[in-house]
Amino acid sequence: MAEKDLKAMYRTRTEGSFPEVLELLGRSYTKVEDLRYGTNPHQPAAFYRPSEGASLVLGAYKMLKTGKSGLSQTNLEDMQHALGMLKYMERPACAVMKHCNPSGVAIEWDGSSLAEIYERARDADSQAAFGSVVAFNTEVDEDTAAEIMGTIVEGVVAPSFSEGALSCFHDFDRFKKNKDIRVVQIPPLNQLPKYLSDAVNSWEIKIFDDGSLVVAQPYLSRMKSIEDFVPAYNDHPKKGRIDIGRQATSRELNDLLFAWYVNLHVRSNGVVIVRNGQTLAVGTGEQDRVGAVQQAIHKAQTKYKGSNSLEGAVMASDGFFPFRDAVDAATEAGITALAQPGGSVNDYDAIVACNESNAAMLFTLERCFSHH
Repeated sequence: MAEKDLKAMYRTRTEGSFPEVLELLGRSYTKVEDLRYGTNPHQPAAFYRPSEGASLVLGAYKMLKTGKSGLSQTNLEDMQHALGMLKYMERPACAVMKHCNPSGVAIEWDGSSLAEIYERARDADSQAAFGSVVAFNTEVDEDTAAEIMGTIVEGVVAPSFSEGALSCFHDFDRFKKNKDIRVVQIPPLNQLPKYLSDAVNSWEIKIFDDGSLVVAQPYLSRMKSIEDFVPAYNDHPKKGRIDIGRQATSRELNDLLFAWYVNLHVRSNGVVIVRNGQTLAVGTGEQDRVGAVQQAIHKAQTKYKGSNSLEGAVMASDGFFPFRDAVDAATEAGITALAQPGGSVNDYDAIVACNESNAAMLFTLERCFSHH
């Protein structure tokens, strides 16, 4: 068997034979381009967009810099999940993505610059951020571009880029390590549907190996503001009524809403720990709820090197707590406020656990599982 250049397969397009037009669920789709490859280098892939009648965002991307042979399927999926979070952010924000999960997300806090926002998102997990896709909900300026170019980044996507930023992305004499970065421009995010009341003109489609498929409405949230949180309560058939004892502070509420929006695109079981508009850790892909909490706490404590590193942080859980063990793990680590859907048969015990620790708990009245 002839030797193969293993490094070359990551830089070379894997050609497929995809039609120029697809017909699916009564809609026509036009091929935009053949991708570098699919999820892995030996899988050919192509990207399509609706032929008409759609307000496109990711589907209207423009390649400002192609990098090494353009985009892969995973690059596009990272962008999709990042934009799905950032569309909810009213202030400048950045998401750093790896394997369709955020390694770090940050939002403007106390007047921070966009470069500082990016640094906080990157440094939430700087090890995982190596080779990431970085997304913004606002124009990228020169200082931010220079900071991005200081480490290895697969691609950056934003609604616009300043001339200085574009110069940085092409300055290979100054930034030799990151010469293969891809730069992608998309339309503004405000046309994407976000809430249950928004009109939707697309479907979420999962196709299985035998060709059968599931069609579902894309995820939309009821959570428009901190006013939509509901203080935790439970009417237990034997123990009676219990209410959460401490109300969340304004800072905790804003951090919890930010954490909830991030969690919309974290693979379930997922928890997101936040403080001051920055993710401290993301627990993702665990089969049990307490495992996701323990994973996130371990990440944060390993990074910050201290048992009190999460003091004053908040946590959002994409599903309810089936037992109080996850709540205890969070509050013992210093987390002071939690958001969860509510609806567990053990909500009473979870509220008791919070009251014993003087922690606040809010219900979102919606679950946000994502099994991408």
